[in-house]
Amino acid sequence: MSQTSNTPYEALEVGQTASYSKTVEERDIQLFAAMSGDHNPVHLDAEYAAGTMFKERIAHGMFSGALISAAVACELPGPGTIYLGQTMRFTLPVKLGDTLTVRLEILEKLPKFRVRIATRVFNQRDELVVDGEAEILAPRKQQTVELTELPPIRIG
Repeated sequence: MSQTSNTPYEALEVGQTASYSKTVEERDIQLFAAMSGDHNPVHLDAEYAAGTMFKERIAHGMFSGALISAAVACELPGPGTIYLGQTMRFTLPVKLGDTLTVRLEILEKLPKFRVRIATRVFNQRDELVVDGEAEILAPRKQQTVELTELPPIRIG
């Protein structure tokens, strides 16, 4: 098991940043389709996707949204954070094999522990693929938690 610590509201500073990265693999697309119920063939069928404007399979847009959620929940502010809202604008498609990096930046501290965070996702070429902003309730107290290890998941 691994541990992570949060950054409580009082310790957050405008301009503070954090990042989280993940490479998009076939398994991720299959699991996301199974979990979400989104079986759009542009994500799952190479022959179908070849006839689209993308010319190849692409990841679900909300897969990037899930990575933003992971970054906010596990990196900044971290455990104890409550999501209030998220905007996202998809600027480029995400392809299998892309390495996505979520970059978070504290934009504004609001009353009652609320915080605005820039949530931008870049691919391995440093191209912006998702531009967004989150509003969250920051944790009130500093804490360190154990991250639960997930059991192995089989597809098939």
